[in-house]
Amino acid sequence: MKILIVTHYFPPEIGAPQARLSDFARMWADAGHEVTVLTGMPNHPTGVVPPQYHRRLRVIERSDGYRIVRTWLYATPNEGIVKKTLGHLSFMVSSVILGWRRVGRPDVVVVSSPTFFAIGSAWLIARTKRARFVVEVRDLWPAIFVQLGVLTNRYTIAVLERLELAAYRAADAVVVVTDGFRDHIAKRGIPESKIVTIRNGVDLDRFSPVSEVDSKTRFRLGASDSDVLVLYIGAHGISQGITSIVEAAAQLVDTNIHIALVGEGADKQRVLDRVSELGTSNVTCLPGVPRDQVAAVLAASDICLVPLRDVPLFSAFIPSKIFEILAAGRPIVGAVRGEPAAILQEAGAIVVVPEDPAALASAIRTLAANPAQRSSMSVQGRTYVSEHFDRRMLAQRYLDLIESVLAR
Repeated sequence: MKILIVTHYFPPEIGAPQARLSDFARMWADAGHEVTVLTGMPNHPTGVVPPQYHRRLRVIERSDGYRIVRTWLYATPNEGIVKKTLGHLSFMVSSVILGWRRVGRPDVVVVSSPTFFAIGSAWLIARTKRARFVVEVRDLWPAIFVQLGVLTNRYTIAVLERLELAAYRAADAVVVVTDGFRDHIAKRGIPESKIVTIRNGVDLDRFSPVSEVDSKTRFRLGASDSDVLVLYIGAHGISQGITSIVEAAAQLVDTNIHIALVGEGADKQRVLDRVSELGTSNVTCLPGVPRDQVAAVLAASDICLVPLRDVPLFSAFIPSKIFEILAAGRPIVGAVRGEPAAILQEAGAIVVVPEDPAALASAIRTLAANPAQRSSMSVQGRTYVSEHFDRRMLAQRYLDLIESVLAR
């Protein structure tokens, strides 16, 4: 098969969609399929384009057996709705104008949202090249931004919701990453037979438990050999509620617990400000690291955190970092509800109420004082994720779906 993936986000950018799509592209290419990725110049989340892509309209690369066609876009930091919208609009236009001829004639076009703008360009490419069209939904957009208070204008919301439903109706199949997403979309009139859940997972070869701890990495994360190192690694956005971690840390200053916050995002400055306000000397804030360093950072930690804001719709969101942490054999304290909470509990993790610093601090304190429990959680988590969330297994399920769409 000839598969075209259209996505605004792709490595060397760091993030869940980048990891998912690059792994699927590699695994589909390994299976003998011709895979092309149409994306923009890397710049997320800082808005800084690497020198090798700077001021270039189009770049064509090969990686892990597949082609990458990159087109110019308006690069902007991951903050400010107007600038971010302009960035997505620019890719919608440039991906068609600069990428249409270069992507060949695919059998199927897989587009990953958000946002709607990439869906628009992917739909146009699919229709003009007579290819099947698969829409992958990683976020319930715009619904989640309404609940977070980012979108408030009812006319804007109504227009975006109509565009959302139009995209689902135009698709030959809709792939979602949680059962909650599937239920939400089905309740809005999209046939359940069209919606398939293929969750995020993990490359078990890339993330695995290690027997020796890297003291240098722990030192860079602000911890000594005698400290219990608690790690949050990932996006510092409005969805994660990371200030709750800082407030929990303020309740742990009298212990040997050190908390490292690693990543970038729109809420990073607010996190830094909160650390300064509370004077939490047991917190180290660091920039994001390249994807090939994430496994080493996880391995250096003793406990990992997975928080989300206490927003109703987040009960259907499963942070993909859960699977990487479990595969790395690190015990987890999750501040989540609903579907992600159920997965963590099945994997042996500890779950507390979101945005409750006291509950989070208590769980961290208890787990930090119990090395035997952490060791048991490490084994149970690795076993669980190996059985249920091996990304190669999920990649094959995705291929089976694509083949069924082509057969129809």
